[in-house]
Amino acid sequence: MRTLADILEEYEFSDGDERYRLLIDLGRELEPMPDALKTDATLVRGCSAAVWVYPTEGEGGALHFLADSNAAITKGIIALVLAAVQDRPAAEVAGMDIAEALAPFNLKNQLSSNRTQGLPNMIALVQGHAARLAAAG
Repeated sequence: MRTLADILEEYEFSDGDERYRLLIDLGRELEPMPDALKTDATLVRGCSAAVWVYPTEGEGGALHFLADSNAAITKGIIALVLAAVQDRPAAEVAGMDIAEALAPFNLKNQLSSNRTQGLPNMIALVQGHAARLAAAG
């Protein structure tokens, strides 16, 4: 997975349609999520499209997420969220300001409101998982 800084650099040099394509490409680059993990328990509430996020613990206690969506742009948005947090320690993810990390992408002004309405819920779910794992560790 590309770093958030690398994605931002490409994003800043793109215009509207190219930005959509970049988000779609990011979604396509996500690690495949098995259908068995796409359950009500992993579904992100409040998104206009279906979004599933499943946390796993990677090497050295790092947090690793699998995610998917049934909408290409939304899948790209969750890929952006994961680029900010993937393979970092749970305690670090729990304390991050993910919204601030994504602020340079200016998603609210780049995309329609129904595409970004679930973003806070995606962030809350990721951080909720991280906080539980950090507390258990």
